[in-house]
Amino acid sequence: MSTLEQRCIDAGMKMTEQRRVILQVLNNSEDHPSVETVYQRAKEIDTSISIATVYRTLHLLDEMNLVQRHDFNESYSRFEVNLEHHHHLIDLESGQVIEFQNEELEKLKEAIARKLGYELVDHRLELYGRKKKS
Repeated sequence: MSTLEQRCIDAGMKMTEQRRVILQVLNNSEDHPSVETVYQRAKEIDTSISIATVYRTLHLLDEMNLVQRHDFNESYSRFEVNLEHHHHLIDLESGQVIEFQNEELEKLKEAIARKLGYELVDHRLELYGRKKKS
């Protein structure tokens, strides 16, 4: 059983076979798949899965904070399992999403919040760029 599946069970989500397939697709994704991509990958495993089931499951997982929904300035959402804190750099030319962590940045965000009189409880950072021409 995957960590995501266990977290769903712990949160009280009823685990159907179709939901297990969707969780498997999410767990195996190294990219940030759209609903359509999750649907296509799930359909390869279980042909009975409908796009509506994928939409409902992803919406529920997002509401339960088990996945994160990203828009990345696109006309559709992408999803990823919410297991570790990280940020994204989105290549505007290729659409590639690069995940990164940076301890100095984490300290700076905390310091900014403190200086403004706040306790930082959540945040999200997305950087958009183009590769430098050599």
